[in-house]
Amino acid sequence: MPLKHPEPHGVSRRSFAAAGSGLLVAGALAPHAGAIAADATYGSLTAPRVGAARTSRLTRGTTLVHADMHNHTLMSDGDGDPARAFASMRSAGLDVAALTDHATLSDNLLGDVLSGLLPPEYRQLGGLTQGDWARTGRLADAADHDGRFTAIRGFEWSEPLIGHVNVWFTEHYVDVLQAGLMQPLLAWLRREPGLVLDGGAGGLAGFNHPGREPGRFQEFHYDPRVRAQLVSLELFNREDDYLFEGYADGRSSPVVACLGAGWRTGIAGVTDEHGTDWGFPEGKGRTGMWVREHSRRGVKEAMSARRFFATRTSGLRVDATASSGGRTRRMGSVLPHRRGPVRLRVDLARDRSWIGRRLELQVLRPDSSVAGAPEVIDVRSFRVGPVLDVRVPVDARDDRPGRDWMLLRIADPTEPNATPGPEGHPCNNLAIAYTSPWWFTP
Repeated sequence: MPLKHPEPHGVSRRSFAAAGSGLLVAGALAPHAGAIAADATYGSLTAPRVGAARTSRLTRGTTLVHADMHNHTLMSDGDGDPARAFASMRSAGLDVAALTDHATLSDNLLGDVLSGLLPPEYRQLGGLTQGDWARTGRLADAADHDGRFTAIRGFEWSEPLIGHVNVWFTEHYVDVLQAGLMQPLLAWLRREPGLVLDGGAGGLAGFNHPGREPGRFQEFHYDPRVRAQLVSLELFNREDDYLFEGYADGRSSPVVACLGAGWRTGIAGVTDEHGTDWGFPEGKGRTGMWVREHSRRGVKEAMSARRFFATRTSGLRVDATASSGGRTRRMGSVLPHRRGPVRLRVDLARDRSWIGRRLELQVLRPDSSVAGAPEVIDVRSFRVGPVLDVRVPVDARDDRPGRDWMLLRIADPTEPNATPGPEGHPCNNLAIAYTSPWWFTP
């Protein structure tokens, strides 16, 4: 069994305790059709019964689970009672969910002093306290049931000008102790917890809504010592597609910048929910994960392997493999390849209403002709139904750092991308899903 969350111990770093737990109010949950099993923790819940089968037509040994790894409550800037959040997400049909309230600059020992010296963006944010962190752990432990529902405690490291980073699977959390820098967080992720200093060694992290904050993680400041722990990049956040975030202002695609810096992140979708209907709104981001077991341990392993995809469609199934030289690898893997055809196989399904729907498969590679935008080296029109099987020529001989990747975008050619890139770019249509990348080696 996975370890449950321990209570915090030792002297608190906080200058004050939040009164938020005494001010919580109940969020209303709307009724939904389709009953699921009741138990002592949740009572009688309901969930929609829409979605594809959970087994892949391409691979064996894993099961698809639907996840939302980024949610907020009254413990930071959300509207809803945290005691209702996990029940709402399970009721909505999610299999895996995390609470990730903000850890900010305003709540550490220097907060009172710095509040008079820093820009207003810093002073307007409230964040987690030690009591909140302990409560999040208790709520997650109560909701977590192996094989049925995986509940995870996390936090969102929130530097309002540089960017936000989600962290999961750690005993502790950390505030923004040095404004304007990524390195203190990355150093904290490397550090083993001790008697004096805490740390996040063994945890996983991901870049949130990349480019929404102007500093953009100090242009994705890279530290190879934590590359294995930085596992995700959000391309769907709420209802937004972040592929070309900031392009209208002359900035490069966050995908090109992140992977080009050297990070090997999978591609995630999240609701970033701040309301009271966690999990229910259709059209917000979510993540499909391929797990070997439905538990915290299984979710952590799948995230570490980048075996996941992003979508904004509930119940969607996407699996994908790439083959070269007799070797086949799933998304999120390293594929030995230099030059020549790569065989791509894609299993996409949702429900009967999707059968025959015309979509596009777009193969994305690092930018070449258009600076800052991913290059689309192939576009294939297909209809949802059989496994898609295509061969695409891929030249991966460019040895410059960060130019070793490929990922797939599934799009609807009849609908526009609300945040388009360069005029005429193939990705200026509506994204349905993104796979995690493959990385090429000789």
